[in-house]
Amino acid sequence: MAVLLGEVLDALDARYDPALAESWDAVGLVCGDRDEPVRRVLFAVDPTADVVDEVVETGADLLVTHHPLFLTPVHGIPAHDPKGRLVHRLVRAGAALFVAHTNADRAPGCGVNDALAAVLGLTDPVPLEPAGSDPRAGLGRVGRLPSAVPLREFAALAADSLPATVGGVRVAGDPDGMVRTVAVCGGSGGSLMDAAAAAGADVFLTSDLKHHPVSEWQQSVRVALCDVAHFATEWPWLPAASDLLGRDLSGEVEVSVSRRRTDPWTWRAGQDG
Repeated sequence: MAVLLGEVLDALDARYDPALAESWDAVGLVCGDRDEPVRRVLFAVDPTADVVDEVVETGADLLVTHHPLFLTPVHGIPAHDPKGRLVHRLVRAGAALFVAHTNADRAPGCGVNDALAAVLGLTDPVPLEPAGSDPRAGLGRVGRLPSAVPLREFAALAADSLPATVGGVRVAGDPDGMVRTVAVCGGSGGSLMDAAAAAGADVFLTSDLKHHPVSEWQQSVRVALCDVAHFATEWPWLPAASDLLGRDLSGEVEVSVSRRRTDPWTWRAGQDG
């Protein structure tokens, strides 16, 4: 069974509208021929060398990643350049590369933030920062847990629900404080801290939070923070997106999720605080 790459791309664009992407973003087809057949699709967070190894090993015809390979303009892709080498390897393997980034973050009902909210068990999640004409579209999500739990229990839930990383789950807040309303943002969500507070969240879970904003936040805002690995917050989208694509294409392509862990942090020293 196979479908043309163009049909696969149309199905992806229908779910993750390119118009929802940030103006600075680079989404869509990076390399590939729309008229070539696709039998196998592999989803991954990052287009790294290890992931391209997996593309070659599995015979995938299309790699779909969340993070772009190129975010700034390039005038060439020589094979001696690390990123250029990846493009050459994909082309030699007959594999295309497609990116769904901030459009997948904002996508209504099926995006990165919906998947993150779902894996944490949030009910009726809505965007923290709406975008477009669909009220379900936008950055971040805020929803409610089935019942209130102490912050320490919520942090344990996050650790158990998301891929394990060397950074674990860092928490700022009273471990015994009760949590019911939860705001989340996959990836770097520090810009949505105020939106999380305005939405009445008891805790905001995101990635890449910085020292000074968190320190100042603790002095003035009574909303707990959970900082987890960037990779971990976006990974739940992969199985959700691959399942949707398989159904959208009526099972005519084989879809799978990369087994490669692309979190760049590989180990840590010292004791837990």
